[in-house]
Amino acid sequence: MIRILANDGIDPIGKQMLEDAGFEVDTNNIPQDELPEKLKAYDAITVRSATKVRKALIDATPNLKLIGRGGVGVDNIDVEYAKEKGIGVYNTPASSSLSVAELVFAQLFGGVRFLADSNRKMPVEGNTKFNDLKKAYAKGVELRGKTLGIVGFGRIGREVAKIAIGVGMDVLAYDLYPFNPELALVLGGGTVVNVTIESASLEKIIKTADFITLHTPFVDKALIGAEELAQMKKGVGLVNISRGGLIDELALIDALNSGKVSFAALDVFDNEPTPREEILKHPKISLTPHIGAATNEAQERIGVELANLIIEHFKK
Repeated sequence: MIRILANDGIDPIGKQMLEDAGFEVDTNNIPQDELPEKLKAYDAITVRSATKVRKALIDATPNLKLIGRGGVGVDNIDVEYAKEKGIGVYNTPASSSLSVAELVFAQLFGGVRFLADSNRKMPVEGNTKFNDLKKAYAKGVELRGKTLGIVGFGRIGREVAKIAIGVGMDVLAYDLYPFNPELALVLGGGTVVNVTIESASLEKIIKTADFITLHTPFVDKALIGAEELAQMKKGVGLVNISRGGLIDELALIDALNSGKVSFAALDVFDNEPTPREEILKHPKISLTPHIGAATNEAQERIGVELANLIIEHFKK
């Protein structure tokens, strides 16, 4: 019997699909340092973002036949090395895109109305400084008519663009690779409207966008550092629900303190799972603990897609 370790969990529906197909699925988490020994008892492992499957672990578990990533990015897996060893590597790029895009807009709507800081201060000052707080948070802006720069125009970037258009924003899109600028918007009653997104350079987005959201793979050097922040419009809002390290966090703090950046929203961090204290406590940063894909709907879709990929792999 094929034994699968779902080390970062799997949706119950996906687990049931695998069991119905004759696989044994273990959802007990094994700590990273114990995996080299304990993973030898399994034929496959599925992970999310927490568990790392690097060269050393692959070498320590010659029995491993498949690595599944429940989500988009595979930065925590040495993909090419695994494939060289004949190990199947699969991810689920389509399943979580909408959930991530909706969180982007939850953060944008919250950022322009100061919701994160207001929710911090109202419980402790709302009954004594109500009018002061009312004045402090009375300069919000609307998203309609503003320009959203989307850096990384893959599946998630495209879902973000669809919501932005619905909100009435202008969209600029950048990607390292050529992309189709056409989007199909499905309206009520099944009506489909085709929209063309403006392709822009990264430089143009940095200099002209009112808000910038990042959706790129991990990079060795921060995509947004002090130099890029200095070129942005005063009052820009930044959202990173992609990868930690895309924004230089210390440069971001300086830009927030100077007023160059009006707010930032971060779901990912340099030092996960121990983000730096200056980030966690900054009043102009809205924080979530890496939950971009963490909706019930997305996790079910991820579980089902991953189960189908695993079943198909072992049928070969």
